[in-house]
Amino acid sequence: MTSTPPPPSAPRPIRTAATLVVLRDGPDGLEVLMLRRAEKTNDQNSGASVFPGGMVDAHDRLLHPLCAGLDDAAASARLGLPEGGLDFHAAAIRECFEEAGLLLANDVQGRPVELLTLTSGELDAMRAAAERSTDALLALCAQRGWCLAVDRVSYFSHWLTPPGMPRRFDTRFFAAAMPAGQEVRPDGRETVEHLWLKPADAVSPARGLKLMNVTRRVLEHLGTFANVGDFMAHAHALRRIPLTMPRLADGPAGRRPVNMEEPAYDEIGHLDPDGQGGGRYALEAGLVTPLSARVLRVVHDSGLNSFVIGGTEGWALINRVPGDAAHEAALRAAAAGPVRWVLSADAAPQSLDLGGATLHVLGAQGFLLAEERMLFTDDVVNVAVETDHLVEWIVPSRGFMRRPASAVAD
Repeated sequence: MTSTPPPPSAPRPIRTAATLVVLRDGPDGLEVLMLRRAEKTNDQNSGASVFPGGMVDAHDRLLHPLCAGLDDAAASARLGLPEGGLDFHAAAIRECFEEAGLLLANDVQGRPVELLTLTSGELDAMRAAAERSTDALLALCAQRGWCLAVDRVSYFSHWLTPPGMPRRFDTRFFAAAMPAGQEVRPDGRETVEHLWLKPADAVSPARGLKLMNVTRRVLEHLGTFANVGDFMAHAHALRRIPLTMPRLADGPAGRRPVNMEEPAYDEIGHLDPDGQGGGRYALEAGLVTPLSARVLRVVHDSGLNSFVIGGTEGWALINRVPGDAAHEAALRAAAAGPVRWVLSADAAPQSLDLGGATLHVLGAQGFLLAEERMLFTDDVVNVAVETDHLVEWIVPSRGFMRRPASAVAD
């Protein structure tokens, strides 16, 4: 079994989006509003349970004059943008109104708007107008003297869809408490059902919700807070919100997103930066993976990694299981040329000219492939390489290759 990446394709465009996570305190603690998306063909999220949200519209900037308590400069600084941060806040509120029928707004006296004071016909007309155009929402709010309560939403997370997905979104996540005097009303087209759930119940397999990776991760985070006040205080206190971008990879359970804290993440980004295939989240016995044009990794039945490293002058084997003849045969079969060296952990220090590549045998510290700046080692915790070569990748005898702490810091 060989993991071989396909040729790269043209990068897909990335669209900006905003999501509003609506929270309330239930009898057993914090609850979150979940909407079920309508079933649609050619929709990667068809039927999924989601938070209200959608794409940032170019016309969302027109809503700036209606935004109360926050200007674009402050909103942009909060989101780490040169400008346009208020667009995301406005879009989150607009999308929540369109999809869930909830509008975070204040009246002319600065009091929270209670939509239940409107007739059903008035509310339906407002939602229909808002869905037609941002200009219509602007006119409706201006007519009633309402302002969007952007000061009641808190930015707390930033996600980018993995490379390789059919559609990619750069999404900012905001949270807000359920507004009083309003009720959830899915639009019946984009969203067809709503639920209030404790985060732990929403992610439970027993509930059976179809959840995207990002939705599940946000729910797991929400589940660590006892009530709405605690979470909103946490979100408001955040000073630096890093970008989170999972990566797609293959494995025994099929293709799935791999999150940034998973052991395979660094390697997947190195081998398959565009998400075209070739990255793995599990190392099965017998798997042969090209780590570069010069390096192949072969996984033994025990889980140990051996390596085939070559150049124009021949190939070297780093055999972690020297007593297994079948494993050595598999290594030799993987080599694209004649095997001149077979190395084990106790090989004497030396430098091997592979032809266009130099493999330094470092004794107990492992093996350093200078041109790739890869260190093959048994000791991934206490590695200390006495060499002038900069090590960019630690390639362990078990598990995935990863960047050393010094490279990450740089």
